[in-house]
Amino acid sequence: MNAVTTRMGMFPSRAEAWKQARAFIDDFCRGAAVPREACLRASLVIEELFLNTVKHGQGGGSDAPVWITLAARGGRVDLTYEDHAPPFNPFAAGTREKALLHAREFAGQTRRIQREHKSSSTCPS
Repeated sequence: MNAVTTRMGMFPSRAEAWKQARAFIDDFCRGAAVPREACLRASLVIEELFLNTVKHGQGGGSDAPVWITLAARGGRVDLTYEDHAPPFNPFAAGTREKALLHAREFAGQTRRIQREHKSSSTCPS
């Protein structure tokens, strides 16, 4: 059993801090001998949470802290994620409209990327 089984990190709620948070996760996984697949899953979940905090919770970023606690247990990663962003109420007025707007933006970005890939000679068909 490895001695590095639990670790906590604190990062500012800024997009550029994701790089540090990612290194924290990778270092933890290496030190705790977490299987690669479990580490990748944890990293993906934390990335989504972190970037949502920055974009939606902190309106583009702030120095408000984000705490990430990781624990290795039986080949998996247990995580706790905490931030100081305002609470999100999915039933609040205007929330549905904002979600639809984000979905439309995402769909537009996806179509643009697909067009770029189709016109690129380096991408496989």
